[in-house]
Parts: sequence; C-alpha cells; structure tokens
Amino acid sequence: MISVINFISAWAVPALLIIIPLIGIARKVPVYESFVQGAKEGFTTAVRIIPFLVAMFVAIRIFQQTGMMQYLVDLLSPVTSRIGIPDELIPLALIRPLSGSGALGMLAAIIKAHGPDSLTGLIASTMQGSTETTFYVLTVYFGAVGVRKIRHSLPAALVSDLAGFLVSTYIVYLVFGQ
Repeated sequence: MISVINFISAWAVPALLIIIPLIGIARKVPVYESFVQGAKEGFTTAVRIIPFLVAMFVAIRIFQQTGMMQYLVDLLSPVTSRIGIPDELIPLALIRPLSGSGALGMLAAIIKAHGPDSLTGLIASTMQGSTETTFYVLTVYFGAVGVRKIRHSLPAALVSDLAGFLVSTYIVYLVFGQ
C-alpha cells in the first residue's frame, strides 16, 4: 500500500501537467493562449490585492508588538486550561485566523519545543489543519472581488474557527489519550 501511495505522490503533478493540456487540445481549446490569458488575470488580481495584504500584515504586527497577544493569552489561560488546551496553543489559536504564515511559524516553534509526537504538537498540528485564515480570506479574497458587506460571514467564520480549535483538542485527546 505504501508503494502505491509513493507512486501516486511521485506522478500526480506530472500527470496533471500532461492530462490537462491534452484534454484542452482534444476539446479544441487554444491551450497556450488560455494559459497566457489566465496568467494576465492572475497578475491583475495580485496587484489589486496588495493593499489588502499590506493592511493585514500591519494589523498583525501591531497586535503582536503592543503586547495584546500576551494579554489575551493571560486572559484566556484559566478557561483553556480547564478544557485541556495547553497555554502554548493560545497564541496559535489567536494568530491562525489572521495569518497562515504567522500560524505556521508558531506551529514550527511549538513542534520544535515540544516535539511532533507530543500531545501539544499533535493538538497544534490538528488545529492548524482544521481551521482557516479567516481574516485573511475575508480581507484579501472578498476585497479582491469587491465584497464589502461581511456582516454575516465574519461571525460564521469565527465560530467555525472556534469549533475547529475545540474539536481538534477533543479529537487528539480521544485518539491519543492522556
């Protein structure tokens, strides 16, 4: 079974790079011209979202540098400790909705400090994979397509992130014990 998975892993991307153009050719789609047009649109979109990215990164940096992160960790710690979430994971839970790369950096630090197979490392990894960069998505993607009214999207997304954090902890305790 492992050899099958390794074979698929090695050939999945090359196969797609061959199959997709062949399907386009078979359907008489101008493959190269379509690719170039898509690249132009992608570049235009990238330029259009730069202001949203800059605003998001500035806000994250201010959040960290003002000490607000540590204040929130200290505030939430008594509650999270009671439900089994280690204090080291609170910053990950706070940053993940804001920044994927920031959360990935925190995950790497947690794994380096506690190990990938530790309970803390397992919960952190599960949290990382079970949640979304909510504010990033709302800011960048909604901003890029011109959506301005996020009144219902934001609470729904934050509730789903909270559920992802809590269920991640529960599932890791359920599967790995302790």
